[in-house]
Amino acid sequence: MRTCISLVRHALFAAGALFAGAAGAAPLLHDLFQDHVVLQRDKVIHLWGRAQPGESLTVTLSGASLQTQADSSGQWRLSLPSMSAGGPYQLSISAASGDKQVVDDVMIGDVWLCSGQSNMVLQVHRALDTRSEIANSTNDSIRMLTVPLASSAVPQDGFAGPVKWLKASPTTVPEFSALCLYMARELQKKDKVAMGLIASAWGGSKIESWLSTATLRSLGGYEGGLEALALSSKDPAAGAAQWGATWEAWWRERTKDRPGTEPWSNKPRGDWKVAPMERGYWEDWGVPELANYNGMLWYRTHVTLTKAQAAQKATLAVGRVDESDQVWVNGRVVGAAGPGSERSYQVPPNLLRAGDNSIVITVLDTYANGGLPGPMESRAIRFADGSSVVLNNEWRYLVPPPNAAVPPRAPWEAVAGLGVIHNGMIAPLSNLSLRGVAWYQGESNADEAGQYQSLLKHFMADWRSRFGADIPFFIVQLAGYGPASTQPVESNWAELREAQRLAVQEDANAGLVIAADLGERTDIHPANKQEVARRLARAVRHVVYKDAAPPSGPIPVAARRDGNSVAVEFTDVTGRLVAYSATRPIGFETCGATKNSCEFADATLQGNRVVLSSPNSASATRVRYCWADSPVCTLYDEAPLPAGPFQVEVK
Repeated sequence: MRTCISLVRHALFAAGALFAGAAGAAPLLHDLFQDHVVLQRDKVIHLWGRAQPGESLTVTLSGASLQTQADSSGQWRLSLPSMSAGGPYQLSISAASGDKQVVDDVMIGDVWLCSGQSNMVLQVHRALDTRSEIANSTNDSIRMLTVPLASSAVPQDGFAGPVKWLKASPTTVPEFSALCLYMARELQKKDKVAMGLIASAWGGSKIESWLSTATLRSLGGYEGGLEALALSSKDPAAGAAQWGATWEAWWRERTKDRPGTEPWSNKPRGDWKVAPMERGYWEDWGVPELANYNGMLWYRTHVTLTKAQAAQKATLAVGRVDESDQVWVNGRVVGAAGPGSERSYQVPPNLLRAGDNSIVITVLDTYANGGLPGPMESRAIRFADGSSVVLNNEWRYLVPPPNAAVPPRAPWEAVAGLGVIHNGMIAPLSNLSLRGVAWYQGESNADEAGQYQSLLKHFMADWRSRFGADIPFFIVQLAGYGPASTQPVESNWAELREAQRLAVQEDANAGLVIAADLGERTDIHPANKQEVARRLARAVRHVVYKDAAPPSGPIPVAARRDGNSVAVEFTDVTGRLVAYSATRPIGFETCGATKNSCEFADATLQGNRVVLSSPNSASATRVRYCWADSPVCTLYDEAPLPAGPFQVEVK
């Protein structure tokens, strides 16, 4: 049981500060270290917290004690010798003043950080066989902690809200990450130690938001966004203006618009059409080109103000936005935000004027419905005297050209910003000893798949600098999603899977989990997390525990010309190669050097080789397999595990 911790202290910690408490403050551990915590076995145990400046502290775990002293700011850190798996133990901290904190039921086992976007978030109650999984979930040796959603322009020491270690049970698992929980359950079948699971994931997030600022700077290309982000933390209006200049330069470069003709200017060019705002989402407007449109759309309206209104301080209320927006008033950026609740922006002084004023909004939608779905009265200019003017004049819209349909995202956007989730949800965990990281992310980066291999490589190096150079990573490849293809296609999702494969292939301390065959064409969140977890646990056993069994199924090692055919050789085959539902596998393509040059190939199994023949196989320079957003893949081994998507050169 934790002592000496008041509700006031908890509120302070939730605000992002490590706390020492009220007057007569007892030294306290970071909020990670609570009853039922699991600490990593066989590694140095790092502990930290906050006390009175200069105060002497004694930390005791399982009868072993060490002393330390808080620095001038009250922060302290201490490292205990490694311990073998076991427990339960008691962890206590006492100060020379007599203040004390006790943490009970501490276990020494394996600690896993499960991170990524919505397929890592996906809860047990949304996965397959929910009723049985929840009813049979009681396991005192699996403990779970969910990091509260948080984004910040600067690294945080504490969490954005209360956290608690929970033992797995029917009352605690329904809202926890299904994949993370099922992975631990699979691992315990062979390695019966306590499992501490930390779920730190955010649906829709891009990998850039999980990287540290230092790593983003080292990558290059993010300087403008990082400068605007740093400025916004001190002066939001100045940050918005600086980001607006960066964004506007991007638009001009893409569209070649001349100054004064851009969509936010007084005399914009383009075919602006009347927007039926009363119908909400643009998919419901009855406009064929918008019926299934994902991308950016421009909105524009005007409002007439009196001299007295224009002279007041004012806020522009935009209402609900699905998903992200950027807003101009009279040609000047006043704000931008990502997915979230209704939003409003302060209008800079002297920007409004008596008479006509223009309001321009871009809305970016990347999934499902998009637009400004709120009621008309939710969009208004609200003045300091309590009055308001609803933006109920005619609205018009403009569809951007395809090369400008996916704009850069504001650097402070949580899911698509620069380092902001890292600052809010990873920085508070820094220096914690871990067994490894399970990472399921990439859907939101598919439009920039060409950059992902480098981003993933730097991501793993970045987190190893925080959690230890030897931390293994286990990368879940994107599951299939979207319509099945009837001919060879260029696919961003396939390119991102290839980037994941290559990044793992180059990293001796990483494992790949194939999931392309486990997707659902109409659901980006496939429910079968049990099988993903089984494959994830298998990769862990190979990389961490040195299990001799291949980690992830058949892997291509070479594609060689064989007369007029091409032979692809595989390794890591358990038993033999097999094709499901036919004597021959499907999904192979032979390709030339250019895009759109691929042909489906007839495939024949020959031991651990697949021999391909097609109209262009004699001149093919590349072989692709399972290459589509939602591919049909039928090549497996007898484990049974699938051969994953790949592209290899023909030698």
